[in-house]
Amino acid sequence: MSALIAEDEIFHEAELVWLEDIAALDYVRQSLDRLPTRRGRPAYHRDGRMVGYALLGPQAKPSRSSGTFRRRVFWLLPHDRDTDPEGLYATGAPAEAVDPRTLAPGRKGRKTERSEGGPLSPAVGELGDTLPL
Repeated sequence: MSALIAEDEIFHEAELVWLEDIAALDYVRQSLDRLPTRRGRPAYHRDGRMVGYALLGPQAKPSRSSGTFRRRVFWLLPHDRDTDPEGLYATGAPAEAVDPRTLAPGRKGRKTERSEGGPLSPAVGELGDTLPL
């Protein structure tokens, strides 16, 4: 979950790859998955769809016990706001959701008024569209 992702766990990220245009998404869910490689498109085994993933730099080391790499995967479920705008997340967002516009390699991202389903207030617009954690 995004609240549990610390920036020291993702500082080896070199790039974020988006499989969809994130400009149309209010939020994406993010998780740290154990994957066999630093790079390349990971297999996806959740409901819904993968919308992006992180690539790691060559300095990233695998786990000593499993030989896997912890990489972020960004995804959405069928009942998320992008496909069901009047559904469960018409307002609010899942705990692991962040505004994709606030993500960058090595930066975990934030919730915003947009990701929480509300209209942008003038004050938040002036502050850069982010909410305090």
